[in-house]
Amino acid sequence: MNADKLYDAGLRCPHCGHRIHVSIDPSEGAQDYLDECAACGSDIHLIVKIDEVADKIFVRVASDDENFY
Repeated sequence: MNADKLYDAGLRCPHCGHRIHVSIDPSEGAQDYLDECAACGSDIHLIVKIDEVADKIFVRVASDDENFY
């Protein structure tokens, strides 16, 4: 995995179903953050895991309705 390269992940908003694209920077390691849906404006909770051994990036969309801390 090239740490200098951004990777594109295609996801669906858990609120409205709109397809969005996010850029993942693997040099940041594991990530847990909020992004905003361009269609409905709702916050999307993204969880990024980097598996350096298998050379893969996993992005999970959490559809939780609880507060994000």
